[in-house]
This record gives sequence, C-alpha cells and structure tokens, in this order.
Amino acid sequence: MADGELRAMRLRYSDKCRVCSVKLPAGSFAHYDAATRSVSCSSCVSPTAADIHIAPGVAGGSAQREFDRRRAKRVRETREKHPKIGKFLLAIRDDPQSTKAWATGARGEEQVGRALDAISEPGVHVLHDRRIPRSRANIDHIAIAPSGVHVIDAKKYRGRPRLESTGGLFSPRVHTLFVGSRNCTSLVDGVLKQVSLVRAVLERGGYADIPTAGHLCFVDADWPMFGGAFSISDVSVTWPQKLSATLVADGVIDEPTSMAISRHLAATFPSA
Repeated sequence: MADGELRAMRLRYSDKCRVCSVKLPAGSFAHYDAATRSVSCSSCVSPTAADIHIAPGVAGGSAQREFDRRRAKRVRETREKHPKIGKFLLAIRDDPQSTKAWATGARGEEQVGRALDAISEPGVHVLHDRRIPRSRANIDHIAIAPSGVHVIDAKKYRGRPRLESTGGLFSPRVHTLFVGSRNCTSLVDGVLKQVSLVRAVLERGGYADIPTAGHLCFVDADWPMFGGAFSISDVSVTWPQKLSATLVADGVIDEPTSMAISRHLAATFPSA
C-alpha cells in the first residue's frame, strides 16, 4: 500500500493515518512514507494474522543439545577405550564440570523462558534461543513488549548478586558485579554486545526509535526479600518475576508494531 519505503518512527507531532484516518497522538509510533510525506498506523501496514508465523524457539534448546553431544561423546570414547569396564567407569564417574555447565545453563534458560511465556498481556512477544548470524554465540531471550525490546541473558548461579563500586573523587569510578564471591562483570559486557547487535538490526528495519534494554536474569540466586535489583552499565540485574513486571510496564508500542518487530527480529536472529 505504500508509495515508497516505509520507516517506523515516533511522531513528534500529532497526525492521522492516511489509510484509516485514525488520529495518531504525538509520541506514538507510526510508519512514515517519504514519497507522500504521510504516515500510516501500524494496523494498516502490518500483515494479517493469517500471514504471521513466528517460530518462538525453545528456551535452553541449544545448550541442552550441546550437553547431550558432550555426554554422548564421553560415553562413546569411554566405552571404546575401556570395552570391558567402560560401563562401570561411566557409572562411578560424573560428567566433568565443563559438560555439566551446559545442562545448568539450559535449566536456567528454561526457567526464565517459562516466566516470560507466562506473561499474558497483549503486545508481549518472546523469542527464545536466537542464533547470532556469523557467530557460534546465541541470545537467550528477546522480549518485545509495549515498553520496548528487551535482550535477556539467563544465568543459573548461586549466591547473592551485588554491585561493588570503587574509586571516585581522584580516580575513575569502577563498578563490579559479584554473585556471591564470583566476579561476573564480564557477563555485563556480553549483554551490552548483544544489545548493540539487536539495536543495529532495529535501526536497519526502521525501528531506530524503539527503546532497547539489556538484562541479566539470575535464577536460584540469593535475592533479598525486599529490593535487590540494580543496574550496572545500563544493564539491569534482576530475577524472573521482577523481569516480567518490567516487561509489562506501560509503553508506547502497540500490538501491531510489536508483532512487526518480532517478525523482523525473528528473521534476523533465527532459532538456534
């Protein structure tokens, strides 16, 4: 229906849809046609429900497959090397930590995935276990909600998450993320990289004005009864229930726009 390429944008001034004439208040998202210098609401440019097919992915799927692959390799090699006592050795020896970490990671992603999938509010769409193109890495979860696009890294760690700050006044302020005694600051850098990738894809799709946030979601951590969540380098450190509440906060992204963004991100970051 467009005369030219449409670009999603937040309106600085109120306008009306050139197709259905619905009023579009300032601050809402619409699609701008540079050729006609007009705007259209998301409902008039989005595909019909019958045209929409988004593969949400399986939370923790790739991590579980990697665990299964490593375990199967260990079983095969042990039986080949020790044909007579291989079965006995496998029974008394546990998987190495490097293998068990994949199963632990999968369970953490599954827990966060269940919490996200339980959100029933309209306009919330969740993509699980998304592959980053030209990389062996993946993004655990991408949630599209009225409040914006949320990039989520799930971790199943023990201990209390906390923020420690040093320096200041005469030296640079340094913020460090700990979970128990474990320095987890490197995880923040990983989330920031994922957010930058998602933001770049949104910009290419005409969604540069869509708010994009990063989250580290710890399951089974020692969270206090009150408070506990905090931010470090613009990445929120939180838990599943708190994250769900953040996603359903009021925002300006309507359901058609949320669906269109979901389709765009799902096409760029396929299911792993």
